[in-house]
Amino acid sequence: MQYGETRTMTIEAQVGALLTNHGLTLATAESCTGGLLGFRITSVSGSSAYYLGGFVAYADEAKEWLLGVQHETLVAHGTVSEQTALEMAQGARLRLGADLGISITGIAGPTGGTLEKPVGLVYIALSSPEADLCQRHVWQGDRAANREQSAEAALRLIRSYLQEQSG
Repeated sequence: MQYGETRTMTIEAQVGALLTNHGLTLATAESCTGGLLGFRITSVSGSSAYYLGGFVAYADEAKEWLLGVQHETLVAHGTVSEQTALEMAQGARLRLGADLGISITGIAGPTGGTLEKPVGLVYIALSSPEADLCQRHVWQGDRAANREQSAEAALRLIRSYLQEQSG
């Protein structure tokens, strides 16, 4: 990717170029976005060179079985938590043998929120062999907007991480 190119490229293409430049692969684990992140990543031609695949694990049982999220984590912290998001990202990375794993778990709405965990609360985690990161967001949109903002934020997190790795 040349200087200035990022301004004309979609964020999906920017992430793809950065992954390619670093020689890294990516796996996804999604809950509230239902595959939207994977859809956006694969909208880029040539994404099969760096995107290994993803999991849509909506039910807690799927998070445990597919991603290896600990039952104790779900009981102690809930589905929508930093701890669950981190275990989802780690599980996606390890199960697919990717260099990076990214996960999204949250409450898209319009139902399901509580005072402690309102509609729009989302955790996005990134896992690499060197570090695990997690971001907390509270979106104010409707279900579609909350899902879209979550996928966008996940792409921004990947891009930011890879740009920091560049120097």
